[in-house]
Amino acid sequence: MTTITDQTAVTTGTKKVCVIGGTGNLASILIKHLLLNGYKVNTTVRDLDNEKKTAHLRILQDLGELRVFEADLTHEGSFNSPVSGCEYVFHVATPINFTSQDPEKDMINPAIQGVLNVLRSCFLSNSVKRVIYTSSAAAVSINNLSGPGLVMTEENWSDVDFLRKEKPFNWAYPISKVLAEKAAYQFAEMNKMDLVTVVPALITGNSLLYDPPPSSLSLSMSLITRKEMHLTALKEMQKLSGSISLIHVADLARAHQFLAEKKTASGRYICCSHNTNVPELADFLRQRYPHYNVLSEFEECLSSAKLTLSSEKLIKEGFRFECGINAMYDDMVEYFETNPWV
Repeated sequence: MTTITDQTAVTTGTKKVCVIGGTGNLASILIKHLLLNGYKVNTTVRDLDNEKKTAHLRILQDLGELRVFEADLTHEGSFNSPVSGCEYVFHVATPINFTSQDPEKDMINPAIQGVLNVLRSCFLSNSVKRVIYTSSAAAVSINNLSGPGLVMTEENWSDVDFLRKEKPFNWAYPISKVLAEKAAYQFAEMNKMDLVTVVPALITGNSLLYDPPPSSLSLSMSLITRKEMHLTALKEMQKLSGSISLIHVADLARAHQFLAEKKTASGRYICCSHNTNVPELADFLRQRYPHYNVLSEFEECLSSAKLTLSSEKLIKEGFRFECGINAMYDDMVEYFETNPWV
């Protein structure tokens, strides 16, 4: 199983960082990675009294100095204390509400407000040297361009006008990621702040969370589990974004720390180590896990991806991915086989 503990810890002294949104899957893996690499870590949760949501953080406190603060993205000033004295701030949290009848009010506006509230606190801190904001491939790859053969780089942005007009499956989420990221860069430029964004593909691999499993893992495993809701979402993801592009959460956590520490890092960085499509992914899963009844029939429109996500910029900075698709799915299969809530 590929885990953060497999990495060789490198002591960084007494540097302090803050991870915004410690109850999330990526955030929890990132916190573990940072603690094992010698950082003191502050993190934030919306409700300190929610035992179920914070149980993994109490376990992580055994690895190093981890302080947990209560803060809300919609409350200006609530991040002042968590970021105080921190050198790097990792803004991993984002509002998610796919069932809302008013996604502008419940997801898009809070995402913009949230990133600005975090940046204001960082600006006032006098200690934060760099903010690392976690965006999404959904902010890059969604457009009405024709494929195949398109290569998406950091210069590309998802088409907000197209999304608002057509309102495809879960349309508000990519809009929230585009507008929040652009608002962050506008604020950073106005206030001369050092901001770097990580643009991850669909997150795979293992997790410290169990009940329920992270939605990204459920999506990635849906060809095996055959759970209709997740399978439909995986297919719609390819139809909307143009591909199924993947990254192991361990590599993604490593990329966050790498970009925080890399002095030459600037702007956006796509973080994707494998591009595929639904039928191709199903073929891989049938061969690697023949004991599972992997789905085998698909609509013609899914037979090829129209684009790929390029991580060339990140690789040119010196980053190297360690986890291929075999590790991604071996870890997820083990996680799902041992998870009683799946």
